[in-house]
Amino acid sequence: MKAVAAQTRQLVSGETVPFLTAIPAESVEHGEVFTRRWVVELILDLAGYTADRDLAELVAVEPACGGGAFLAVMASRLSASCRKHDRPLLDAKSALRAFDLLAPNVATSRALIRNVLVDEGWSLPEAREATTAWVRQGDFLLDPHVPTGVDFVVGNPPYVRLEDVPPDRMQAYRAACPTMTGRSDLYVGFYERALRSLRVGGVLAFICADRWMRNQYGRQLREFVAAGYSVDATISMHDVDAFEEQVSAYPAVTVLRRAQQGAAMVADTRRGFGPQDAPELVELIHATEQRTAANGSFEVARLPHWFPGGESWPAGSPSRIALIETLNDRFPPLEDQSTGTRVGIGVATGADKVFVTTHADVEPRRLLPLSMVKDTTSGTFSWSGHYLVNPWDAEGALVDLASLPRLREYYQRHAAALKGRHVAGRRPAQWYRTIDKVDHSLINRPKLLFPDMKTVIHPVLDEGGFYPHHNLYYIVSDVWDLRVLGGLLLSGVAQAFVEAYAVKMRGGTLRFQAQYLRRIRVPRPENVSAADCAALAAAFDERDSRAATKVALRVYGIEAMGE
Repeated sequence: MKAVAAQTRQLVSGETVPFLTAIPAESVEHGEVFTRRWVVELILDLAGYTADRDLAELVAVEPACGGGAFLAVMASRLSASCRKHDRPLLDAKSALRAFDLLAPNVATSRALIRNVLVDEGWSLPEAREATTAWVRQGDFLLDPHVPTGVDFVVGNPPYVRLEDVPPDRMQAYRAACPTMTGRSDLYVGFYERALRSLRVGGVLAFICADRWMRNQYGRQLREFVAAGYSVDATISMHDVDAFEEQVSAYPAVTVLRRAQQGAAMVADTRRGFGPQDAPELVELIHATEQRTAANGSFEVARLPHWFPGGESWPAGSPSRIALIETLNDRFPPLEDQSTGTRVGIGVATGADKVFVTTHADVEPRRLLPLSMVKDTTSGTFSWSGHYLVNPWDAEGALVDLASLPRLREYYQRHAAALKGRHVAGRRPAQWYRTIDKVDHSLINRPKLLFPDMKTVIHPVLDEGGFYPHHNLYYIVSDVWDLRVLGGLLLSGVAQAFVEAYAVKMRGGTLRFQAQYLRRIRVPRPENVSAADCAALAAAFDERDSRAATKVALRVYGIEAMGE
């Protein structure tokens, strides 16, 4: 990579980071995926970048212009706006700014939009002057000439994993864009820099992979959006032929505004969605009264507000997302201090072959009955005879091996495996500990158990006396009858919450992890009638999810879960 230039830029924090010189095309993957013209038209319509407005008075930015897919349409609209408002083209000399890291893309984009302008009747000299002003070579994430207080940022930011970027440039990106945490994609930084550049009321409209909406590396960006911007619309386009080449990027169009959060529109498109459907979708999204609508190509729903904070945004059909938001507003979360209801995970040992056994020659009181995933398979808890060789006393301290010769001999026989663990390396004197402590107060409590990986939610009741293994999540409560709560959690309502938030693996398997179980909303126990309690408990005992769902819909006050 070429040497770094001596330029610096001042960050909000007061730090300075280097501006990097342009890098050769072969030195890094640039993640270029070119957008079809009709999709560009759709995005510009959603953003409000339309020729009926006096676009010469506004400023629009394209942060990664590539071959000019967005610029060609933007230049044409800007040209038409100048004609409509009786302006010379050069009145719009400052109305458009586009950036690209690669000199060939800059040259291609300038030539393309110059031809557009000449074809629309502007002279070659003024077309040249305008395009030279509009398009510059530069790194949008670091360039000091990126304008601020702009009205629009639109485009298709590059799809590049941050670890694929040369180290010095990656370091500069992370310093410039604090939301780019963990194994982030480069587009996260494009979102942050673009949002920072907007004036109050300004609009961002990107088509981009939607992974940041739900995964861990998008958390900081979601928090950033929630703190100062409005989610106006999200349009899922997973099955739409939106790009000039086939990609597996799970794209979505996101329209964000520098404004207080108001109503939000969520749309999902089908495989047949195309230019014939785009105008209707734009009209529905811009409508102020329409709540839900659908045809064979798309579905759209209006939400009264968006989801706050940095937690993952729900996935699913618009009607399902709208229902999830309604239930979030009406009911408290499953984990609730007022009812003593909490979600946890079983004990992680770091060496199951040593700590988990059906028989070990140790003092009997050191064998703690352990519940395993296989114990829950039938829906009724059936212990398989596994124990934890337990190194913890009732107060949460490690036992003294000197007073337990059989346990000491057992652990010493496996000392190489136990001392080779990371947890033992950090605490050599505690080489025989499990990763997690054992909470002895949990042992005799009734618990609802959830296997980590299932296609459908699968609560199973442990009446007490067992401790869960780390492949099991559990729920305990001071107030709920766990058979009643188990009926609610066996229902399609609980399933819908987990489907909206959880990671879905190959074959439709879901991860029923604590962070997803905590997203489930439930009514207050005192608000469930005695008759409904009895019906939910019976459905749970009979493993009848259909009956549980019927009662749950009544308890939640809804007619159906949506598709």
